[in-house]
Amino acid sequence: MSSGSDRQAQTFTKPALSEKEATELVDRVFGLKVSWIRPLPSYDDQNFHVRVSRSKGAAEGADEYVLKITNSEDSQEPDLIEAQTQAMMFLSAEGFPSATPHLTKGGNIMSLESGDAGPGNKKYMVRLLTYLPGTPVAKIATNTQIFYEIGKLAASLDKALSEKFHHPSVKSLHRGQFIWNLANVPLLDQYIYALGQNKYREVVEQVIEQFKGKVIPKLSSFRACINHGDLNDHNILVDSSSASLENPQYRVSGILDFSDMSYGYYVFEAAIAIMYMMIESSDPLSVGGHVLAGFESVLPLSEEERGALFLLVSGRFSQSLVIAAHTALLYPENEEYLMITAKTGWKHLMTMFEVGQEAVEKTWFETAAAYASRAPA
Repeated sequence: MSSGSDRQAQTFTKPALSEKEATELVDRVFGLKVSWIRPLPSYDDQNFHVRVSRSKGAAEGADEYVLKITNSEDSQEPDLIEAQTQAMMFLSAEGFPSATPHLTKGGNIMSLESGDAGPGNKKYMVRLLTYLPGTPVAKIATNTQIFYEIGKLAASLDKALSEKFHHPSVKSLHRGQFIWNLANVPLLDQYIYALGQNKYREVVEQVIEQFKGKVIPKLSSFRACINHGDLNDHNILVDSSSASLENPQYRVSGILDFSDMSYGYYVFEAAIAIMYMMIESSDPLSVGGHVLAGFESVLPLSEEERGALFLLVSGRFSQSLVIAAHTALLYPENEEYLMITAKTGWKHLMTMFEVGQEAVEKTWFETAAAYASRAPA
């Protein structure tokens, strides 16, 4: 849902390679012969699902990959892409279902390549990542079990990164003005014009003001960590680990898109996961308790962190909705898609404010407390 860095009238160019050019790229840069290729959806980068053929006696490795061609703007930050890729490799080694890169012929994890013969001869960072199986959460009938698992995943992932990931490139994750970092909800002030004058804008203005007064002063009391930052319903893949059609049990089979990684706080990841899982539920206000229970099975939140959850979830809704509206003005050809997502999000944000913080928190905390005395639902 988030689209990488803020796209405010910058020289951002989405790559536009043909399947033939992508096939030649895989051969030239990675030394692999493509037997099958198809484009994958992506907002600002260009992705292809590729299958490679292996000659007899060839080195072992995966047969399916995602060719990821990063947009021209983000390609100018190699340290950041390095940090994201090294984090993926680290997490895979730690047992998380994360993609890993196939090295270039020169033994590197990525390569800066000239793009098509368009204006300015743009350069794009290219990686070949292992293809992860599974179905996006957005395409399954969600249940409380998968909400709990995703909460658990969110805490486990941040904990592993923060305690054990020490690559030199990690310093690039200090992204002070990064619009998708939850600490930067106040930066929405400069994009709120995109909403026009209506009841939605009034709620977002309330969120921003309350965020400035009640969350920003408490940031120093939250526990800092590295955030994945975008555990949304399209970035988590699952497969069913039971044969029951009535009550399927899911396990996470893939974690995608590390482009929003940055330094933040554990409670940020909990709030982001709650917000995106709300979008996937027919009973959105109850979701937070199940996600929170999973999260706190790994990392219990402090009272101050818990007390900020309502505004952090509201803040993430606001980020997503305001930046979607802003982006729709910049790229009107995508407006229909962006506004489909917005309709659900606006409904949930408005409901949260109509019900009120106290009642929403009561639902979340009582649901989470019930897990303490029983196995996950």
